[in-house]
Amino acid sequence: MFTGIIEAVGKVAKITPTGKDISLTIDSQGLDLSDVKLGDSIATNGVCLTVTSLGPRSYSADLSVETLKLTSFADASVGSSVNLEKAMQASTRFGGHIVSGHVDGVGEIISRQELGRAIEFWVKCPPALAKYVAHKGSITVDGISLTVNEVNGAEFKLTIVPHTSDETTITRFVAGTKVNLEVDVIARYLERLLQGDSAAEKASSGVTMSLLAESGFLK
Repeated sequence: MFTGIIEAVGKVAKITPTGKDISLTIDSQGLDLSDVKLGDSIATNGVCLTVTSLGPRSYSADLSVETLKLTSFADASVGSSVNLEKAMQASTRFGGHIVSGHVDGVGEIISRQELGRAIEFWVKCPPALAKYVAHKGSITVDGISLTVNEVNGAEFKLTIVPHTSDETTITRFVAGTKVNLEVDVIARYLERLLQGDSAAEKASSGVTMSLLAESGFLK
């Protein structure tokens, strides 16, 4: 479990093909690995990766076909910067929101505008994820816990303060940049709960107006 509060920015040091999968080696830069063990999880650009080997300032992890299919790591290159966060501890201050590291899909930056010291981005998400993106709700973008400031169909706006720009890779985002998206886990569970007993009987197409009405959300 993670919070979306980035601890350091690292770099992709090595990419090793292993059949259809790949192994990544990450130069952890400023991330303290002294308390990390083999098998621990580190969110890397928002993707929960399991540490398979460990160096003084680097770690390696395997990425499956499924992970490559759902994340921007399909286009990873040596030297790329990545946001890093170690798994949270019970004693850690919860500064962001609940982040699982299970990426839902890849979005695209469609515009960037400087607004004083802040940066405004518009991001386009896959149509299937649009229903989970809410005004003033939380979303994870490349592992960063962010607040949605406006929604227009499958597009949403982010306003990034200087501290976030300074401590993450987001300052490198330009129109066309592909980003890993994880929607709020509460929204995903709520959708499933609203299906009630029918969730066990058949595949559901998701939340519909009739389902909301039957569940008492509409009058």
